[in-house]
Amino acid sequence: MSAPAPSSSRVSARIGGITPSATLAVDAKARELKAQGRPVIGFGAGQPDFPTPDNVLEAAEAAVRDRGNHGYTAAGGLPELREAIAAKTVRDSGFDVGHQDPGRVLVTNGGKQAVYSAFATLLDPGDEVLLPAPYWTTYPESIVLAGGVPVQVTADETTGYLVTVEQLEAARTPRTKVLLFVSPSNPTGAVYPREQVEAIGRWAHENGLWVITDEIYEHLVYDGAEAPSMPVVVPELADRTVVLNGVAKTYSMTGWRVGWLIGPQDVVKAATAYQSHLCGNVSNVAQRAALAAVSGPLDAVFAMRSAFDTRRKRALSLLSAIPGVEIPVPLGAFYLYPSMKALLGKEIRGERPADTVALADLILREAEVAVVPGEAFGTPGYFRISYALAEDDLVEGITRMADLLAEAR
Repeated sequence: MSAPAPSSSRVSARIGGITPSATLAVDAKARELKAQGRPVIGFGAGQPDFPTPDNVLEAAEAAVRDRGNHGYTAAGGLPELREAIAAKTVRDSGFDVGHQDPGRVLVTNGGKQAVYSAFATLLDPGDEVLLPAPYWTTYPESIVLAGGVPVQVTADETTGYLVTVEQLEAARTPRTKVLLFVSPSNPTGAVYPREQVEAIGRWAHENGLWVITDEIYEHLVYDGAEAPSMPVVVPELADRTVVLNGVAKTYSMTGWRVGWLIGPQDVVKAATAYQSHLCGNVSNVAQRAALAAVSGPLDAVFAMRSAFDTRRKRALSLLSAIPGVEIPVPLGAFYLYPSMKALLGKEIRGERPADTVALADLILREAEVAVVPGEAFGTPGYFRISYALAEDDLVEGITRMADLLAEAR
């Protein structure tokens, strides 16, 4: 019998099936139009517009000149950084992974690598992951690349984008292995109250599930809200929990590419072995900068949070005044996730956009404002609007969008 003919595709099906990041695509399009001289205001990028704190920059400058940082270091991260991450985690969330136990911490190339490494380490082909939606665009792609099956569990504006234990139980099957839990949420800004975190955590524990919890927006909460860490609220779940975090949002260090995952020793050991072949150590200079960040004060973080809160309130007021727009009050992160469903199909400048992809395209062309449609986050009919930009641009952008949408008939 002859061997089967090789695929004619030049790219593997696994990689060819990846959907490019919609948020980065929108941001790139806005930058391209700006370079052409068009006054585009972009609400797409999920990164703080504040500078990296000075103490972090000074640590990086010193690290560049230290020859000890010019060669390979441990794949799992600098020992002093791993210890500092453990100490910072106790300080900020109360989750004690052991100050002298860096074996439970893996330093990764940004939060995205932590996400993928967590799924790659826990999942076998066919394992299912409960994926609350709206979700960040990278989550389902990482699950599929790791051989898993994302099972979407959708919440909408009527519940403040919070899924319930009942919804999760209805989606659970014998193949369910992992629950992904994110609070504060990207893209909605939703924050789960403590009692709901506890209920979901106890349900996961009772059903023998793993939990991967992404806490990268932990410090960006408003109106007195708190974002408790699930393994702190449900301690018996700690041995089946992987915590993801990084310096990107808290310290305005998106370009420095330092994230981490925290978990049981056997899981972290396996993830570290994987990383040793994938890429080796994270840049030593970036790790030294991250060490200064997580070991230093949170003053810059609190100042940034205060500014975000002011913008959040202003943007909420402006968006809520647009007829047909419905938006719950977000209590965390720096995103708004308004429902645009009442505007779909209405005539605006001779067009009747049937979905939020078409509506976003119309707004970009006619109002020169870039937003990310909800299709990118698993829930058509919504926009994600980042308020991590100057307040003048924020007001101008929403005002332009409001003036255009006021023409809907």
